[in-house]
Amino acid sequence: MSKTEAPYAATDEQSRGRRYEERSPKFRSQFQRDRDRIVHSGAFRRLEYKTQVFVNHEGDMFRTRLTHSIEVAQIGRAIARELQLNEDLTEAISLAHDLGHTPFGHAGQDALNHYMRDYGGFEHNLQSLRVVEELEERYADFNGLNLTFESREGILKHCSLENAKELGVLGERFIKKQQPTLEAQVADMADAIAYNNHDIDDGLRGGFLTIEQLHNEPLFEEQFEEVQRQHPKLDGRRQIHEIIRRMINRQVVDLLLHSRERLESAAPESVDAVRNQPEPLISFSDELLELHTQLKRFLRKNLYRHYRVHRMSIKAQHTIKSLFEAFFSDTQLLPPEDQLRVENYSDEKGEMGRARAVADYIAGMTDRFAITEYRKLHHPEELT
Repeated sequence: MSKTEAPYAATDEQSRGRRYEERSPKFRSQFQRDRDRIVHSGAFRRLEYKTQVFVNHEGDMFRTRLTHSIEVAQIGRAIARELQLNEDLTEAISLAHDLGHTPFGHAGQDALNHYMRDYGGFEHNLQSLRVVEELEERYADFNGLNLTFESREGILKHCSLENAKELGVLGERFIKKQQPTLEAQVADMADAIAYNNHDIDDGLRGGFLTIEQLHNEPLFEEQFEEVQRQHPKLDGRRQIHEIIRRMINRQVVDLLLHSRERLESAAPESVDAVRNQPEPLISFSDELLELHTQLKRFLRKNLYRHYRVHRMSIKAQHTIKSLFEAFFSDTQLLPPEDQLRVENYSDEKGEMGRARAVADYIAGMTDRFAITEYRKLHHPEELT
């Protein structure tokens, strides 16, 4: 354990290891190896062209799943460092948490889940786990990335009891109602901080939201007034950036102060002691949690249900529907290597396996690749 890490931080020495045994890395930690494998994976690169809220081709300045993941990792590392946790594990989980996301964001996930409802459903959290455990094909000795138990555990933020029973030791904490590592808890909260604040930034940038609408949100308004007092002549992009960065700071500071209090009160002496806590130890204060929740409600009503976002969502759902129906009914439309995967899955689990292989193929697409595939299937001028 590093001198800078607390006794309840995750360490190489306490790790539950990997699914397939490997030699320990010489010049980096086990969690650094995890992070590096994630960054070099194909699934991570594809996040560059996957929707966060706005479809990628809507504009170059909007956030994508890739930029979101990097921002989550930055916030997560800062929190982990201050709480004397394992920064490398926090970063690995943060960078990997969206690897299984479909094209077109939550609209794509909802559509794929709908068409997979008779075949086990689709959930991007579980899909992220499938990516790192099975779907990445980079190493001679195993499928997936062979990440440590702790990284895989952190990727799986939530899970139904039914699915947990199929996951072996990885699903035990959901059955036993245990907590994940503090590093996983930090990554989860960093994700929440990042997407709330950055969705406001993108919403204002794209004209989906106005500052006037946000005046009724205390978390925004208190920082707006502070910026106005300190910089009365500031406006435009700089004003918005000042407000957003102060909102992030407000939430990070609250999270750090409240989490430190909870850690001091619970005084866990090990990672196992963290797992046995009745509730997560990394959390906002009650006051900030209410403001954070109120902001989420505002975004759901005014941004995620904005008519322009809704139009994009409907088109995305139609695209996913068309792709799933076409590939499921005629698997010869798939590339040869994916046809082979469908055959293998079908041999193992019949229609359930075929549907899962088709879902894997679609979930791995970027926004623009999904649009291109749709055009190839339905536009006569696109013959290949």
